[in-house]
Amino acid sequence: MSLIGDLQTILFRQGRSIAGIVPDVSVEEAHHDELTITDHPVEQGASVSDHAYKNPADVTCRYGWSNSSSVGSLFAGDVNAVYQQLLDLQASRVPFDLVTGKRSYCNMLIKSLSVTTDPATEDALMVSATMRQIIIVETQVTTLQPAENHADPQSTAPVENTGVKQPKATDTSLLYRMGSALGL
Repeated sequence: MSLIGDLQTILFRQGRSIAGIVPDVSVEEAHHDELTITDHPVEQGASVSDHAYKNPADVTCRYGWSNSSSVGSLFAGDVNAVYQQLLDLQASRVPFDLVTGKRSYCNMLIKSLSVTTDPATEDALMVSATMRQIIIVETQVTTLQPAENHADPQSTAPVENTGVKQPKATDTSLLYRMGSALGL
């Protein structure tokens, strides 16, 4: 009896959802968090780490739904409706919340959906969904004061279009400088 109770606890945990779509069965949840550490060679090739930043989280969930389900899914009894809802969510590109057994995520998008149907699973939906967190930032636009109000307008004034400029050819090689010094 204990084995059946443990199985039910693992398979039918409440609270999991993809944008409010509650799975009937949770088979697997794989969380991936990564930190990028930048390295730059300095002085005779020594590599120095000078910065690190966190990449968006990736989560792959394997969830299932059944046409005979009565577990409490919004679309209980219609796996085609659940699948269409997931496809619509992916196509909408609107960030949503993901709740897993270990963690909750905000601002997620469905990167990929995989579904395989065979005669044994015709009345069930087994989905592998890979979701990625998106980083949303707020930006601001500011207007600079006119150049005449700047203390050093050459370096602080806004960019102006001054037309096409032709580059000047300069040769600063050692051989050229030696020749110029010798009057050649």
